[in-house]
Amino acid sequence: MSIVITGASGHLGRLVVEQLVAAGAPAGQIVATGRDTDKLTDLSSNGIAVRRADFADPHTLSDAFTGADTLLLVSTTDVGQRFDNHRNAIDAAREAGVSLIVYTSTLNAATARMRLADEHRRTEEYLRASGLPFVILRNGWYLENYTDQLATIRQQHMLPGSARDGLVSAASRRDYAAAAVAALTGGDHAGATYELGGPAFTLTELAATFSEVLGTEVSYLDLPVRKYTELLISVGLPAELAAVLADADDGLARGELYTDSADLQTLIGRPATTRWEAVGDAVARSDA
Repeated sequence: MSIVITGASGHLGRLVVEQLVAAGAPAGQIVATGRDTDKLTDLSSNGIAVRRADFADPHTLSDAFTGADTLLLVSTTDVGQRFDNHRNAIDAAREAGVSLIVYTSTLNAATARMRLADEHRRTEEYLRASGLPFVILRNGWYLENYTDQLATIRQQHMLPGSARDGLVSAASRRDYAAAAVAALTGGDHAGATYELGGPAFTLTELAATFSEVLGTEVSYLDLPVRKYTELLISVGLPAELAAVLADADDGLARGELYTDSADLQTLIGRPATTRWEAVGDAVARSDA
């Protein structure tokens, strides 16, 4: 059985490859793909096949997916181009005879109104209409979306956002990677759509967790979406990405990044990472 992982040069795809190996999958049956294969040379030295896959170039996808039995389609990060990219990958997988596609979507993709959900929803619809067996993993927000801001939070004693008192069901990338490994290797998941998320919290509660772990006051600063967009642009984010992230916080406020589903815990066979664990680990790494 050959398992092809797209986006293996990114955070989530790389973790999936590592966890597949740790779970006992033979390296020779894993294919790690990415747009820049130079970022995957360490994997090839460990016996994992490395192939170039550029979602904007269907010819590379056909080559990358040759001989694949199962494909993990990690959603791309190209704003406004995700659906076209995903459609190219699904078409190439069908032509290559792939028997199962596992797709990483977003939480509540069928009903969420935030901009981020639209291309995921269209991809899900296209995948269902493709005739290929599939598993849809609707991943919630990453805890790393917040812990990666540690240096700024520490300096400014502030966590900004536009989420008001909305609940976010966040989990770690390792949790979502473990769910992907379970869908790729364990049991019959074909046709399933899983809503994945960890224990829910508000950003006010998250700021309190930062305060507790850091031993210094951290407050949540709630901003109008426009002001939060401007703040994100001011710290260096491209305007389009800043607008999408601020809009996602608006969706968070409406409950679009919340789930009470136990799908994640069921798939990975353990509780998801908590916000205290994530913040504590980030602080420990920073202080090391």
